[in-house]
Amino acid sequence: MMYTELLAPIHSFLKCETPDAWVTEATKKENLAVVLIDHLICELKAAQSAMFLIRKYAVDKDSSDALLEWLKPFETLIYKREGNWRDLAAKNKLTKSIIPKSNSPYGQELIDKMVMLIKEELHHFYQVLEIMDEYGVEYKSITPCRYAKGMLRNVKTFEPNALVDKLIVGAYIEARSCERFAKLAPHVDKRLGDFYISLLRSEARHYQDYLTLAQDIADFDITERVQEFADIEAELIQSPDEDFKFHSGVPQQIA
Repeated sequence: MMYTELLAPIHSFLKCETPDAWVTEATKKENLAVVLIDHLICELKAAQSAMFLIRKYAVDKDSSDALLEWLKPFETLIYKREGNWRDLAAKNKLTKSIIPKSNSPYGQELIDKMVMLIKEELHHFYQVLEIMDEYGVEYKSITPCRYAKGMLRNVKTFEPNALVDKLIVGAYIEARSCERFAKLAPHVDKRLGDFYISLLRSEARHYQDYLTLAQDIADFDITERVQEFADIEAELIQSPDEDFKFHSGVPQQIA
């Protein structure tokens, strides 16, 4: 099934496509483990990043504590290697309603969009664990690639521009993930390809949600700032990178 219509806005948003050299490296059998493990970590990081935004900008302490409790079993599995991953499907739920604190200028829209995103990212996290189990890939710690850090180091330090920049960065991370899933799908086996295709719609919506929130929160037209991050993102994707990961640049063999 073709997803041309779904991907068209993604391709317009991103300044460059994923280089063929990355696709070649990502589809090598010996790199399956690092692709899946890094994908798993990316799903957790996406949930953590969205939760950080809600907790920092939008909710009171009770809601913040409830959010942390929601994420705890997922983090415990990864950081402490405790718990059974099969139990996580039943734990992907909030124990209370999350409402904005009275002095928050951002309100319910930020909460609603980010809570939905967190729920979907944690569901994807569980799905990647299922895939890893099927393919006999054991989780192990890996170093983060330069991509997210390379984007975030350009975030402004004053508000509301800092929040706007973080939302724009979130949009680029989600859009690039969507584009890479689509790139990988035709080159892997049917089980994995079908899984990647199943992720496209939510990833495409996530990037749009981030952009919508960024413009709603900003007191200026964000177009120029979006383009600045487009340049930064494209440079990270197109430049040589010795550390192969899901969001890495052009693979460069270490001499």
